[in-house]
Amino acid sequence: MTAQPLTGETPPADGSLPEGALEGVGKRPFGVYVHVPFCATRCGYCDFNTYTADELDGGGSLGGWLEALGRELRLGARVLGGPEHAPRAETVFVGGGTPSLLGGTGLAEVLDAVRDSFGLSADAEVTTEANPESTSPELFDTIRRAGYTRVSLGMQSAAEHVLRVLDRRHTPGRAVAAAGEARAAGFEHVSLDLIYGTPGERTQDLRTTLDAVLSAGVDHVSAYSLIVEEGTALARRVRRGELPMPDEDVLAANYELIDNVLSGSGLRWYEVSNWASDERARCRHNIGYWSGGDWWGAGPGAHSHVGGVRWWNLKFPARYAATLGSGSSPAAGREVLTEEDRRIERVMLELRLDSGLPAEVLDRGGLDEAWQAVEDGLLRGERLRAGRCVLTDRGRLLADGVVRRLIG
Repeated sequence: MTAQPLTGETPPADGSLPEGALEGVGKRPFGVYVHVPFCATRCGYCDFNTYTADELDGGGSLGGWLEALGRELRLGARVLGGPEHAPRAETVFVGGGTPSLLGGTGLAEVLDAVRDSFGLSADAEVTTEANPESTSPELFDTIRRAGYTRVSLGMQSAAEHVLRVLDRRHTPGRAVAAAGEARAAGFEHVSLDLIYGTPGERTQDLRTTLDAVLSAGVDHVSAYSLIVEEGTALARRVRRGELPMPDEDVLAANYELIDNVLSGSGLRWYEVSNWASDERARCRHNIGYWSGGDWWGAGPGAHSHVGGVRWWNLKFPARYAATLGSGSSPAAGREVLTEEDRRIERVMLELRLDSGLPAEVLDRGGLDEAWQAVEDGLLRGERLRAGRCVLTDRGRLLADGVVRRLIG
């Protein structure tokens, strides 16, 4: 997982954590996130920590990144208990960036580095993101044999003019073809990731995209509304008046259409922006994030969380690699979450799940707001009477607002 840097304390050079953070390590869900910072081109809407070859200007390389990654993962295993006591990874998620640019061999080396440091649990879920245009039957076959169990393909849309606005390079049919290639290679779990609300996207464009998704026979779909992030090329185009801002009412209508189509085809929501065919198809790694688990985020700009301590790495690949090469942790900053911080994060994340949030997490004012949200049709009354806050269909459309009400 990557995010914008936060303010916080300076981490120790050896990467060690406060003693209390290590209590319970291995008893909570534990995953490894690997951030691949490389992209062939920069998409106009993206504000992730990624770099094209021109932006690196010789300051980073695949080989140097892989070597540094191995060093950080070994450091992580030492910090979390050493060979005898470090938790095995129950989930691994390789994201970016464009992990598929590493090729099958490079992705296999990434997984080997996780095995050699933390090790993998017997039933580990191992996911890689992939851009459709940088995949092939050979890549899927190689990574399936290497131990990957899940592929998440960045489809975004099946409409050519929408892909152009997003600066995506693949053709409209390539994502569906890639999903078929992944399934043919033996992947039971394949996800297609969508973005809706792109300027110029029509309802028919979204219907065409959903028809394509259903034709692919995947067992998981993620769908996120377009967010215009400051500092991106898309934000500059919107500011100049070249493109309109996404309309909130249109986004809500699009979400309802997505949910109706996917639900009608057997893909049920389990998190506000995620649908799966059954329990096994759900992304266990992301569930670990949403349910307060531990994870070690390795790679430039990656974020980690263990036992209420969150930290984030140096962002530029060359500096990240040089710091690890000198024997120091690449962590740039960290914060120790208070009990109130952790309670608020539980409300923010668990409320988005179909299982909802235990009502006991709320303070008195929050509980009063929860009952008012029932009256407003945003939370399910029968579930709140049973002790859980669960969003209604309308509540999902207004999930962020419900969160703000419950945390005051």
